[in-house]
Amino acid sequence: MSSIMNAPPSTAFKIVDVPENLAHVIDAHGVKGSFIGPSEAESPWVPFGPNAAIRHLAFDVRQNIYCNVLWLKGPGVVGTHKHRGRLVMMCLEGSLRYLEHDWVAGPGDFFLEVPGERHTLVSEHPQGGKLWGWMQGPIEFYDEEGQFVETADVWWFINHYESYCRENNIPINPQLYL
Repeated sequence: MSSIMNAPPSTAFKIVDVPENLAHVIDAHGVKGSFIGPSEAESPWVPFGPNAAIRHLAFDVRQNIYCNVLWLKGPGVVGTHKHRGRLVMMCLEGSLRYLEHDWVAGPGDFFLEVPGERHTLVSEHPQGGKLWGWMQGPIEFYDEEGQFVETADVWWFINHYESYCRENNIPINPQLYL
């Protein structure tokens, strides 16, 4: 199989009207994509424990999907948790790792988490680390004794974002909702 593209990409530097037989159905029931820029006015850093914050980027209630950037602000831990869905993660800054694994994620490193895994996220980096994540399904959090504490899913993350916005008189950004 060839890795060379046989059909050349368009060279038109314009919006091309592409035919769509089901445009009326897409217009009636589809959801438009969104854009979230770097400004905290578009999505603020919301505290997540004493040494962490989350910048929410997307909520999809139909599929229990949420996207955010998790920021450990310095050396620290996000407690032991278990995933009940798939997570796709990329380290943006600093470094982070799981105590249960032998790798350390640095800027540009990608990792995938699958349902049923439990682990403890930590950073020993002086500036902590930032992780971009696209997550589906609930995450169960446990205390130091392995006792269940909380379930976080798309509804939890929406409440996390909206409660913070209301408490701080920040407008809720409709672009976050898919």
